[in-house]
Amino acid sequence: QVQLVESGGGSVQTGGSLRLSCAASGGTFSRYVVYWFRQAPGKGREFVARITWSDASTYYADFVKGRFTISRDIDKNTVLLEMNSLRPEDTAVYYCNYYWSTTVGAVPQGSWGQGTQVTVSS
Repeated sequence: QVQLVESGGGSVQTGGSLRLSCAASGGTFSRYVVYWFRQAPGKGREFVARITWSDASTYYADFVKGRFTISRDIDKNTVLLEMNSLRPEDTAVYYCNYYWSTTVGAVPQGSWGQGTQVTVSS
């Protein structure tokens, strides 16, 4: 099973930027779709963005379109989430996971990690 390690979180002010990283160890993302989710205090986990490793096709939640960019680094077997124009409502713990497909109801193939905290102050 591919192990996931999220990193890159931190504290920024409104309008700032961060780049999150989701690294795979013990395997590769080559056959999967990699997702970023987030969970704010007192709220459920929500979808942020996804990338299909094989063709780099992407899809975003409406609330991050135009601000966040998901990409892959093939050499490092890593998925990146570039976050710009951050807002206080982006404050959350960000998690990544991988799936066989984009089908609704698909089951995540990895274990949920600890995530990486993003805090945006006004």
